[in-house]
Amino acid sequence: MNTTRRDAMKFMASAASLTAAAPYLSAAAAAGAGAVNSVDYTMNKLWHGVCYYPELWPVEDIARDIAEMKKLGINVIRIGEFTWSTLEPREGKISTQFMREVMDKFHAADIAVVFCTPTPTPPVWLTHGHPDRLFVNADGERLIHGARQHVSYEHPAVRKACFRIVEALAKDLGDHPALIAWQIDNELKCHVAEDFSPAAIAAWHKWLQKRYVTIERLNEDWGTHMWSTHYQSFEQVPAPLKTPFLHNASLSTAYRLFNRESIAEFSDLQCDIIRQYSKAPITHNTNPAFNVSHERLFKNLDFAAYDAYPSSKEWQALVFRSDMYRAAKPGRPFWLMETSVSHNGWLGNHSAMHPDGFLKAEAVLVYGLGGEGVNYWLWRQQRSGAEISHSAVMSSWFKPTTGYAQVKQVEAARKQLEPLMIASKPLVPEIAVTWSDHARAMIETEAMDKEPGFPETYGGLVQLWHGLLFEQGYHRDVRFEGATLEGLKLLITPAMPYVSEEFLQRVIAFVKAGGVWLIAPGTGTRTREHTVHTDSGMGLLDAVAGVETQYVFPLTATGITGTAGDKTLNFTGWCAAVTAATSDTKVLGTLNSPLVPGTAFLTERRLGKGKVVLLSAHPTGDEGKVFIKNLIQGYAQALNIATPFVATQGTVVCPRVDKQGKHLWVIINMDGVGGTVNIPANTRDAITGQIAATTQLQLGSYEWRVVSV
Repeated sequence: MNTTRRDAMKFMASAASLTAAAPYLSAAAAAGAGAVNSVDYTMNKLWHGVCYYPELWPVEDIARDIAEMKKLGINVIRIGEFTWSTLEPREGKISTQFMREVMDKFHAADIAVVFCTPTPTPPVWLTHGHPDRLFVNADGERLIHGARQHVSYEHPAVRKACFRIVEALAKDLGDHPALIAWQIDNELKCHVAEDFSPAAIAAWHKWLQKRYVTIERLNEDWGTHMWSTHYQSFEQVPAPLKTPFLHNASLSTAYRLFNRESIAEFSDLQCDIIRQYSKAPITHNTNPAFNVSHERLFKNLDFAAYDAYPSSKEWQALVFRSDMYRAAKPGRPFWLMETSVSHNGWLGNHSAMHPDGFLKAEAVLVYGLGGEGVNYWLWRQQRSGAEISHSAVMSSWFKPTTGYAQVKQVEAARKQLEPLMIASKPLVPEIAVTWSDHARAMIETEAMDKEPGFPETYGGLVQLWHGLLFEQGYHRDVRFEGATLEGLKLLITPAMPYVSEEFLQRVIAFVKAGGVWLIAPGTGTRTREHTVHTDSGMGLLDAVAGVETQYVFPLTATGITGTAGDKTLNFTGWCAAVTAATSDTKVLGTLNSPLVPGTAFLTERRLGKGKVVLLSAHPTGDEGKVFIKNLIQGYAQALNIATPFVATQGTVVCPRVDKQGKHLWVIINMDGVGGTVNIPANTRDAITGQIAATTQLQLGSYEWRVVSV
């Protein structure tokens, strides 16, 4: 018996002991994680706000701004993220008086404040004459002052200045009665990725020493005798700047992980300072494309927030991000911290204007899926800078824009929604897709094999699987790798090259209790250090799935097909061709090629009360999509997962439950062409109280309804 197989059997035995004490507490309990609604939080308002920049306009304009906001029902502003040069025009000369006076005025008008730390835009005095403090990109280019995110947050002088301004703000404004929340920085790592400055590289060497302890361990884990990259000290390990060909995969992935952990620690340290002086909750505004570890970033934040600027054709991005950030902080509603009232734009680029009614539908969707706040970027069109072509509520010359009337529509909807949303919470989904920040870093190092039109990025691939659930009408989550599995019946894990023992322990407990784990293509074929397994094709996954991996190879453009039932399928991407290794492993799909004789791409193994399903190659084309949908639907039905919503394409159902256990459906037409939703008999309109006359609800363009089921 080889070493990995023996270790796998020991692992399976230890995993079995997790659930031996009780039939089923939950995967979360087995892992020591919190419950789905672990946060004791009561929502008492739906926030409707704008990003506001009083430092850019005459002080006399504030009263006029407040009066106009009150007309629109704006009840919160977000301020401060770009004010550093206003607050500290000379190094060490900090005054928060202006911002306090602004907050006083808004508090008097009963408009709340989310205050951002101004660290994304350091003033010129911090970097002028100090090139060592600037950010260096992967091409070795040193960025300069002039936009934002241009400094190295690893540099001690930069960190000292950042923390000094944060402390001054927290100390002076942390107890202000207008303050309802803090936001750390703004869109961390939106415009930049890994930092290659000298300060970052010095921090990298310290990170390596902490992670590996000895250089011998690093050399062993990375296999550094390849191409004679063997190191004698941590200081010799380079950052992956340009080299004649390519760096070791282990090095490239580790550098990404280091940077993303470091930026999260930068956020943590700001939180630590703020919490010394303020009890207000703290968040950060991100989105899946930014170069951060989302799970690690939100670990020490109080609630999640995201940004989204979709055109009316891209509305599904709102569904995906709401599903992802709703699950990021269980039991705590998220915020859409930035979106456009009409169109997105910056120098040389702009998107199409929203059609009438889209903004209202966008806001109702976010509130329905678990959002507490919707915030527009921005209140008044910027008269200068790089984003002068971006839409706003008011023009630079202070006239209502095309978005003004749309904001009115949102406020009318918010008033009707608020009592219903306060009295209910999003229904906990029974199906989830796994999001792994480690997997994302690995796939950025080692790109996926793909055919044209297949997702280019890890995020795109997760969204593909999320979309398959959404299109079928299933209520769904996107859960971080380390999240609880409580409440789930079906977990889908795509493209996770490294599967940790900790994750496997929790999933095995989940499966043994009756869940189904669908291991989707691209999962398990790499080690933690981004090397190839030496004793089995998928490491511990082979034992868990009850298979033996024979080959791992790229399928795209090979012409190799597969057979499952009466279906012949084409494939794209990498494939792990396997054979059954245990008597309880069923082969459900085989590969058709003399190159990989007698191998399978789809297997099923019963484990306790549940099943482990391995789909090790991605079926492609329309028939492949239908096949995957049917595969999901089959297991969902077997698990008695709630019947999917039957709605026309472009119409979304957001299920919620109130304190009495009654279900509410927030239904929105998002594509602007109208649609229908099947509803149970005797369904009542939650706003008018009227009982529906039929079991099919008709919605017009961007129309929304809330029904009591």
